Amino acid sequence: MQNKEIPYKIYLEESEMPQYWYNVRADMKTKPAPLLNPGTHEPMKPEELAGVFCDELIKQELDNDTREYPIPQEIRDFYKMYRPSPLVRAYCLEEKLQTPAKIYYKFEGNNTSGSHKLNSAIAQAYYAKKQGLKGVTTETGAGQWGTALSMACSYFGLDCKVYMVKVSYEQKPFRREVMRVYGASVTPSPSETTQVGRKILAEHPGTTGSLGCAISEAVEVAVSNPGYRYVLGSVLNQVLLHQSVIGVETKIALDKYGIKPDIIIGCAGGGSNLGGLISPFMGEKLRGEADYRIIAVEPASCPSLTRGVYAYDFCDTGMVCPLAKMYTLGADFIPSANHAGGLRYHGMSPILSQLYDDGYMDAVSVEQTKVFEAAEQFARVEGILPAPESSHAIRVAIDEAMKCKETGEEKTIVFGLTGTGYFDMVAYEKYHEGRMDDYIPTDEELAAYRARLPQV
Repeated sequence: MQNKEIPYKIYLEESEMPQYWYNVRADMKTKPAPLLNPGTHEPMKPEELAGVFCDELIKQELDNDTREYPIPQEIRDFYKMYRPSPLVRAYCLEEKLQTPAKIYYKFEGNNTSGSHKLNSAIAQAYYAKKQGLKGVTTETGAGQWGTALSMACSYFGLDCKVYMVKVSYEQKPFRREVMRVYGASVTPSPSETTQVGRKILAEHPGTTGSLGCAISEAVEVAVSNPGYRYVLGSVLNQVLLHQSVIGVETKIALDKYGIKPDIIIGCAGGGSNLGGLISPFMGEKLRGEADYRIIAVEPASCPSLTRGVYAYDFCDTGMVCPLAKMYTLGADFIPSANHAGGLRYHGMSPILSQLYDDGYMDAVSVEQTKVFEAAEQFARVEGILPAPESSHAIRVAIDEAMKCKETGEEKTIVFGLTGTGYFDMVAYEKYHEGRMDDYIPTDEELAAYRARLPQV
């Protein structure tokens, strides 16, 4: 039965919304390794990044010391359209599982983009507009980031050019059309519209693309068009900074009811959702104020943390971006076309990579058929059709809850529900019709990609 003291949905008052973004790097004992110039292998200087990123975002990207960044009023006003987002007690799921565990999820899907991505998209568009730019370019995988950025650019009157991973472009036409509703141009990647796109197609005929491919094309367009800059929806330090609004809100809501989580779970592709959710909790852990078990969940078909190597690598397949030290499968790794969802990136956020390497969090990989099994189980009892990405976290949350059932432990589990899956019905259809398999790259395949890592 429901504990009447804790409602199904914990909503914060508007006055309780976070006033700042939290920069976890300020509390990290070992800072993330710097971005390197791909030509000289020297740390990137602000002026070297100025042709690619917005000026203020460069400052945020390179700042390892400022703990709190005040959220500009214009961004906070936009946040009010869909924030604070609810922290939901999964009473129905708990009852269905017959587990003593208490399960909560932070739901980020209550906006038109359908995901958490809008938290950073509006910030990046704001700084581009403030700088007087004409527009921005970007990549998108499943489409949530492209949708969010197109909304943010529309709000500020900026042009938006999106390169969408080809397999998602073809599988998710409705997500593509939402971007166009908001005025964005959407190009399947790799494409014939850029030099790097043509090069990738020549080397990999018929490829279905990857985020690494799309990043290369978006960067090329940004640097070759005056008045444009490139913006990224994950991986970068600045993105995790903006997404910390998720974790700060979650902690305020939990503290309001005296709830302390034992386990915090998030899906992990590039790291924006997981990094945002865990940031204030990780800060407490780093400062020795509290302890939590933090679990990153990634797809078995793209397992950068669990099977990658911690090394400097290119952030993109075209190898035109700076080198980042991260857990990586290799810049030219392209997941199977059967991979469902947006967790298709070959590397992991440098922040999360450093924290994982230092032992502050765990990582697991899960097969996608088990992910969709958990997604349906969740949808049938909690009433939300989850995105495939979020469903990785659901899978492990259910697994951890069932462990509690076996041991009788009453652990409190919090996971991130990044968004809804209503534009992912092709993937659900494949699952229902038995056309989805659990492709897992072999050790030999991964070794071949690792052999091509840059020598730094």
